[in-house]
Amino acid sequence: MNLLRHTDPAVHLTLSRDLIRTLKRGHPWVFADALRERPAAAPGSLALLHDPQGKPLAAGMYDPGPTLCFRACTVEPELEVSEAWAGAQLERARGLRQALLGGDTTGYRLLNGEGDGLPGLVADVYGDTAVIRLDGDGPAGFWYAPGIARWIAETLQIPTVVERSRGAEGGRPLQGTVPAEPVTFLENGVWFTADVLRGQKTGFFLDQRENRARVRTLAAGRRVLNLFGYTGGFSVYAGLGGASHVTTVDLAAPAVEAAQSHWQLNGLPHRTHEPVVADAFQFLEQAAQQGRQWDLVIADPPAFAPNQAAVPGALAAYRRLIAGSAAVTAPGGWLAASSCSSHVALPEFLTACEAGIGTARRRATVLGIHGQPFDHPTPLAMPEFRYLKFVVLRVD
Repeated sequence: MNLLRHTDPAVHLTLSRDLIRTLKRGHPWVFADALRERPAAAPGSLALLHDPQGKPLAAGMYDPGPTLCFRACTVEPELEVSEAWAGAQLERARGLRQALLGGDTTGYRLLNGEGDGLPGLVADVYGDTAVIRLDGDGPAGFWYAPGIARWIAETLQIPTVVERSRGAEGGRPLQGTVPAEPVTFLENGVWFTADVLRGQKTGFFLDQRENRARVRTLAAGRRVLNLFGYTGGFSVYAGLGGASHVTTVDLAAPAVEAAQSHWQLNGLPHRTHEPVVADAFQFLEQAAQQGRQWDLVIADPPAFAPNQAAVPGALAAYRRLIAGSAAVTAPGGWLAASSCSSHVALPEFLTACEAGIGTARRRATVLGIHGQPFDHPTPLAMPEFRYLKFVVLRVD
């Protein structure tokens, strides 16, 4: 089966500065300012990258349009990117999940782009449905999505494979038919549904799976507040962990409805869950004025920094969020603060947490710093790919 689109001869690119060590250590990206020229070519064209002395260095995909022009697929001596190479990379990714996933989890990331040596290619599995997403015009012109879908369907015996376009709502079926309803899957034995056509990302935030399990271990007997709760993942885990009561806050009414549905899907008592449609910052301000407190507060907002220019504003938003969350955390309680902004580094996020705790006139102890699960692997030489920060604090 075809997995790659390219058929034309490779485009030749030459570095304008020495990135040999960076590429050989595993960082696959080359930006426009590091190339001597940007020859005209279709997005996703196969390219051979040469070092400044003209020696072949890497093979990968090329897109002359964006700032990120080249993504390396291999720096091996033969520099061959072929159907056999693509098939081997897919099998390698599948093998990792097969080795580490238990039977109680049927929702997971199968392909994680650069982290699996498959630049720009993401695929998530939700039970009997898979979703493919290609990160921009380059990957869309490089990977043959119908062939990837056929490989997933045949290898994993999954009848339905849908492609989602970045920034667009809806999807197109590549195998089977588009599901009319959210699809059901298991995560650590917990039941959830994913709207694979309209939901955020590919339908669910799979990257928080291990952090949700951590919340479950912390929740026994506690009153829990889940801010930016989306469809209630942290809430359900807290409920199953024995929380005495859980409040889920999100601005989107459909998300809050889904959170309540997931609560009921897992057999949790209706009376112990309070779904709230509200802006999280306004909710925190009002709750503080009313003197309300919770024993465990989870603050998991969307990315505040979509680009580098937005980082100062994002850090201010994180400080404000942590301050508001700490203000409603009971003395000796737990605060789990998360950031999924790749442009905000962990030290910056920790500094924002410290500033927010100080604004609330509280003190805190770090109990754990966590990130993405194993099915979201990242190249060691690519720290910016490790975007998820999940900091657990005890607030005094």
